Amino acid sequence: MAIEKRDRTGRRVGELAQASGLTVRTLHYYEQIGLLVPSSRSAAGQRIYDEADLARLYRICLLRRVGLPLAQIGRALDDPTWSLSAATERHLSELDRRLEATARLRSRLAGLVMTIGSGHTVPIEELLTTVEEMTMLDTAAHARITLLVYRDIATAHDWLVRVFGLGAGRIDRDDNGNAVHAELQAGDGVIWLHGEQDDEYQLRSPQSVGASTAAIAVMVDDVDAHCQRATAEGAAVVQEPIDQPYGYRVYSAHDAEGHLWSFMKPLD
Repeated sequence: MAIEKRDRTGRRVGELAQASGLTVRTLHYYEQIGLLVPSSRSAAGQRIYDEADLARLYRICLLRRVGLPLAQIGRALDDPTWSLSAATERHLSELDRRLEATARLRSRLAGLVMTIGSGHTVPIEELLTTVEEMTMLDTAAHARITLLVYRDIATAHDWLVRVFGLGAGRIDRDDNGNAVHAELQAGDGVIWLHGEQDDEYQLRSPQSVGASTAAIAVMVDDVDAHCQRATAEGAAVVQEPIDQPYGYRVYSAHDAEGHLWSFMKPLD
């Protein structure tokens, strides 16, 4: 983010929003939580941000880019023992480590491509070393699937597609036509719908136990528009859209069987 010097009077909130690429609502929220409070106000009560405020906003945006939540950013900026230099050096070291591992893997794969293309047999040691290089870039977990329990899988599947706008997936049925498995797409994740079980797993829908013991969070483009749609379709909204201190605008609603869903978007 580049913010050029303007004049001695500083920038008003709309000007700062335009220059920084943030929204006015985000800047107001930063002030509300004490993260970025304008140094002064005009005679008409308009917020005025001076050069020190601009420098602080730059640091906020930098720390957001490296993944720190707003609560930690506030502590980092106000802690005299915290070092921006040390933090960026650690981040740079981690990026360098991954870039080096990626470069080694690319070089090894390029060599394998040439060997295979020339018709030569690839030595087993080369393949094992390539697997090792790949492991350095991977984690033990390769994918995550959320599993939700419902009394009526097929009805729940259609409800979630219609009301929450989730992506429709497969519905598997047994020989009697009863739905025994269903899938939905939620952004980059898959959600499986599972029926209740009376065996050692004791799987129950919130509708059966009378309580919700977990929540599903889904990122959306427009929290308020999503809430309006869900409400119009009959969702039981339990929390209207609100800006949370951890840096997200969120609303929450129960589905037809009582599972709690939160739909959110980062404030900046």
